[in-house]
Amino acid sequence: MSPAPFDKSVRLQGRNILLRAATPDDADFVLALRSDAAKTRFLQPVQADLQAQRDWLAKSHADPRQLYCVICTPDGERLGLVRLYDPQGDSICWGSWLIKDGAPASTAIESALLVYLHALALGYRRSHFDVRIGNDSVIRFHTGFGAVEQRRSEQDIYFSIGEDAIRAALHKYRRYLPAGAMP
Repeated sequence: MSPAPFDKSVRLQGRNILLRAATPDDADFVLALRSDAAKTRFLQPVQADLQAQRDWLAKSHADPRQLYCVICTPDGERLGLVRLYDPQGDSICWGSWLIKDGAPASTAIESALLVYLHALALGYRRSHFDVRIGNDSVIRFHTGFGAVEQRRSEQDIYFSIGEDAIRAALHKYRRYLPAGAMP
């Protein structure tokens, strides 16, 4: 059985944040974060063009094979971005993860946990992703969750994490999740 496609109406509720599908109306926020050179030095550059960003978000929103999310407070303040994409069998990639300055300290870990909870709920049992060499804090974050390096290129380290490690991380960091959220 293949994992389910992404439902763009889903709202993933955490303890302090929620994830919702990004829409073209979020283009200004996405462009502002994606144009921050310090935050995006390990990501693909984007055009500083608001209409191009709106068009990309509309295309992304229509694609059932990816879910580009805005990380928000429950009252709607936008805190960051994260994307699930590139399904390969029972594995999903996630990344494009950016959190604005001043966001609560728990935003990163809580958003990662929500990504994994949602992936498991959809039928994904593993995750694959790459991190740019030199992005040491993100590498430490992922290896702390149990991700294992698979290979390297000149610029990236390719990781995978299996269901057992994902579930162990969800259990270890459950204090960041709402009651009853554990699968």
